[in-house]
Amino acid sequence: MPQYDVIVVGLGAIGSAALRALAKRGVRVLGIERFALGHDQGSSHGETRMIRLGYFEHPSYVPLLRRTYALWRELESEADTRLLHITGIAEMGLPDSDVVAGTLAASRMHDLPHEVLNAKEAMQRFPAFRLPQDFVCVVQPDGGFVAVEAAMAVLIGQAKAAGAEAWAETMVQAATPAGNGVRVATSRGEVEAKSVIVAAGPWMSRLVPHLPLHVTRQVMTWFTPREPALFELGRLPVFLMRTPHGNHYGFPSTDGATVKIAKHHHLDEAVYPETVDRTVSAKDEAAIRAAVTAHIPAADGPLAQAKTCLYTMTPDHDFIVDLMPGAPNVVIASACSGHGFKFAPVIGEILADLAVSGATSHDISRFRLSRFR
Repeated sequence: MPQYDVIVVGLGAIGSAALRALAKRGVRVLGIERFALGHDQGSSHGETRMIRLGYFEHPSYVPLLRRTYALWRELESEADTRLLHITGIAEMGLPDSDVVAGTLAASRMHDLPHEVLNAKEAMQRFPAFRLPQDFVCVVQPDGGFVAVEAAMAVLIGQAKAAGAEAWAETMVQAATPAGNGVRVATSRGEVEAKSVIVAAGPWMSRLVPHLPLHVTRQVMTWFTPREPALFELGRLPVFLMRTPHGNHYGFPSTDGATVKIAKHHHLDEAVYPETVDRTVSAKDEAAIRAAVTAHIPAADGPLAQAKTCLYTMTPDHDFIVDLMPGAPNVVIASACSGHGFKFAPVIGEILADLAVSGATSHDISRFRLSRFR
């Protein structure tokens, strides 16, 4: 039976980052993915993912963000490939909205560069937007986006170059403690390791039952803007907008022809990953276009394309990064809830720490399973 130091189950962004981190340390590591590497069935596809330093979700994420920015730049340098695009970020809404108040709280606590514009000032600087007069806009210069498919290719490529093995299109049926290690049953047969990282995204609950997780269906849309010049890369920042239509986000045009805009949490539609409907309906488009029509009219052109992805949600929308209770050789990583991609390099580093030594110098107290007891 093949023997490894660590097996990583699931090679989305988080699992691939863990595979790379382990291989870089000289650990004998195997990664197992049920689909093709870089697939579009989970949460790690769709051209762009936002990255921002002042974090409205909670100020405790900021130290991890500082580290993940550094690691993304390290990845870029090693691969000689641009992954991190700094455009600035504009976060808009009422002063007491979660987006605005939370971003300001994190920015002030950690002394992050930012400025606050009123609605008129924001529209003068970013004429693509139409904002109610009582809105404000927090602008952070460090915001931007990560190029998703390029990032996935670099993570896997560097892991392999450092000695990792990666099995694609291989189903994992179970991971169970065996002696001083863990035995993993797969469609290729059984393998063993001293420890296992389970980072299976929407399929987590199939391998680790009773976790407080549910999967939701998301939709990403690309519109052909009416005024393309307003969305040029270098002119428009990435943006978040809390309006009565929901929390919408978007990116400057990366192809010069279309603009990606989506609604965070979309329709909050709970699904199973095996049976999710991946077609995009008129209802899906309407949920996104409502905010576009009202607040980004220059983007309100024909729908060019649309894709689905999946969020794996915890009840409090924070991550799960922990050792399995009663099985310290099994590391659990459900690091998303719809906002995890940007953290992939640092979460990968943390998972490598936990798999090798059972502890990490990073503060992951917010992500422990004990909070659900």
